Amino acid sequence: MAEVQAEGMSGLYWGRLNADVAGQWAALTNELARVDETGEFYDAADLAEELTETGMTPEHDTWAVWDGDKLVAYGQLRVGFTASSDGTFRCDLAGGVLPEWRGRGIGRRMMDEMEWRAGEVNAWRNAGAPGTFRASGGRIGSSASAMLEARGYQIARYFTLMERPLPGDALPGQPNGLPSPTPGDSEDVRVAHNAAFADHWGSAPMTPERWHDFYAGRPARPQFSTIARDESGVTSYALVSQYLPDELFIDLVGTVPRARGRGLAEAVLSRSITLAGRVQGVRVLGLEVDSESPTGADRLYERLGFVPKHTTSAMTRPA
Repeated sequence: MAEVQAEGMSGLYWGRLNADVAGQWAALTNELARVDETGEFYDAADLAEELTETGMTPEHDTWAVWDGDKLVAYGQLRVGFTASSDGTFRCDLAGGVLPEWRGRGIGRRMMDEMEWRAGEVNAWRNAGAPGTFRASGGRIGSSASAMLEARGYQIARYFTLMERPLPGDALPGQPNGLPSPTPGDSEDVRVAHNAAFADHWGSAPMTPERWHDFYAGRPARPQFSTIARDESGVTSYALVSQYLPDELFIDLVGTVPRARGRGLAEAVLSRSITLAGRVQGVRVLGLEVDSESPTGADRLYERLGFVPKHTTSAMTRPA
């Protein structure tokens, strides 16, 4: 479970995450979601699956801090395989420390180690190309944002969580004939997603392997997802996931540039909203939107009954 006792941190031990401690990891992340009011809740099986993602080496890319048998902090690193539009490779640093253990230098040490490891992975994975560290600053005024700012990170973007009650008000003009995606649609949807997000901040093309991790992952709910096609392929999509028993979440929604302006995003979303509203026990449908989305997506979401809940920041620094 634990590897090394931390100097100057009496009683704390540093180790790595693995499937055997996924239950404690879930308890930690869900407590952080409550106290920091981020709404980012996960279950143990979903977290365990993250340890099997393409490019993830848990014994090097995760961190676990224990006080006795209690997991009090964690870290998790993902380094991209493809460059963003600015030519850099994204290095996502995630983690958190329970409030009672903050102020002891745990977060600083973890960031030191994650940044070093991210630079190492990016150097050999992406032939020394420049990287960008990216971490969530949480809600405005959070302790995470203060720590990141002290390390030279700056707020690059704000993201707003929006929710729609289910079933909610009926949507007019329900579309007919739009299907849910199948396993056989995976590559066509990936190609469409890469095209749709090419002009979105911080986005990089998804490789087939990384796409499979998402598209076929445990949280995916294709039965509530929707795609639109024309003779050239998938033109628009809304992909739904489930992280909590009483909530569904639209992880990705997009329209390829050549098909914008035809109302396709509204059509796929409307169908998925309607399908989600028929599920017994599910009370809310959520999504997250970039506050500076180039497509003006927030206006569409509001028209479909989504309301803003809270805003978090994405903070970055050159690697």
